[in-house]
Amino acid sequence: MPLTAREIYQQLRDAAMGIRTLKRLDQQPTPGQVQVDIEGWLLSLDFDGTHLHHCQSCQRPDGHDQFDGLQRYGTDPVSLLSTWELAQIERLLIETAPR
Repeated sequence: MPLTAREIYQQLRDAAMGIRTLKRLDQQPTPGQVQVDIEGWLLSLDFDGTHLHHCQSCQRPDGHDQFDGLQRYGTDPVSLLSTWELAQIERLLIETAPR
């Protein structure tokens, strides 16, 4: 069963609130794309270094269910974040950027 935008939003929300740990992974497949791990959830995010635009893909910790943001027009988990939650995620992405 494919992941829903709401399930992925919940992971991002929990990371924003400090309930779950967001780790930025070293690999950056393409410019503007960031890989993160939220306690086993692997997300590929469109992030320009300052602003988070959308979630490109996500995989559950068990690896079975996946989300492909490019195939689900209009169901972006990032759009479900409140302004404060979005700012927190952007702050975490900036703080965990490789130097």
